[in-house]
Amino acid sequence: MDLSTLPQYITGPAAWVGPAMAADERNWLYQLSGAEIADLENAARHYLSLGRDVGEVTAANFPLSSFAGHLKALQQKLLHGNGIEVLRGLPVANYSQEFAATVFCGIGAHIGSARSQNAAGHILGHVRDLGASSQDPNTRIYQTAERQTFHTDSADVVGLLCIREAKEGGRSLLVSAETIYNRMRALRPDLLEKLFDPIATDRRGEVPEGAQPWMEIPPLSWHAGRLTVFYQRQYIDSAQRFEGAMCLTPAHLEALDMFDALANDPALHFGMQLQPGDMQFVYNHSQLHDRTGFVDWSEPGKKRHLLRLWLSVGGDRPLPECFKERYGSIEIGKRGGIVTKETRLHAPLD
Repeated sequence: MDLSTLPQYITGPAAWVGPAMAADERNWLYQLSGAEIADLENAARHYLSLGRDVGEVTAANFPLSSFAGHLKALQQKLLHGNGIEVLRGLPVANYSQEFAATVFCGIGAHIGSARSQNAAGHILGHVRDLGASSQDPNTRIYQTAERQTFHTDSADVVGLLCIREAKEGGRSLLVSAETIYNRMRALRPDLLEKLFDPIATDRRGEVPEGAQPWMEIPPLSWHAGRLTVFYQRQYIDSAQRFEGAMCLTPAHLEALDMFDALANDPALHFGMQLQPGDMQFVYNHSQLHDRTGFVDWSEPGKKRHLLRLWLSVGGDRPLPECFKERYGSIEIGKRGGIVTKETRLHAPLD
């Protein structure tokens, strides 16, 4: 990538810095009103009366009145604004898991279409510590209690609904890829250039038919006048085990290390503790997210538990051709997720 064809500095609402976001919660937090909660609950009751799988919910069969307008605005904020919003106030303690999942998937259906999050075709993910080892190259890091690293997920938008918090920790962290680009452009353009190379990322055992066990998508791409990020450092490192994957040079490693260091700089990122009932939505193409390690409760019924959605959004930006390695299709509104020949879309409630 010739940096002379790229902007010296990216401006716009997605190029935020953490302290400014943290200083004013109105940038990212929306408090649900009683009327909006009632609207969501009425839609969920209607959908459940149809006797269908939660994974089949659509905007049409999850009818909203007053809150539909806000979800349209949220969609635009994700695509064209700062890329982050938390909806707060959903009384999940009063709900069954099925009811909470219905509300969450119904909101997701008004934002975009749900995508598979694993080879099994789960459109509703369960984020909790399963005791998996992070040393296993096929472990998905969200199945552990360990610190993650700043990363993106394989869809346009990721949504989380907090059902229960951990005993300690588990703080959500966010950083702007555009801001990291700006800093590296100013400080080390030679290293920034390396992040536009087709660096290998491990598929962690979820391999589409006919594909390699890794994919080659640059951490940063410039396409159709937009910077797009695709990043998971742990999976980049583990992809080096494969013969045939692009070998990282010392310059690549230095570039990745600088990217990580900037992401972890408190002058760039900010964090929040998701409360039960919080629904966080993050735009993966301009933002990275992370989670601190946590100590969980010993009682099974109290353990940390979040529901997750991956969404493809209509009217979104075009993506480079190389994203087909992960997304399969890059058709706007119908892209993203993990699809293998065994995939059957459904929404497991546990």
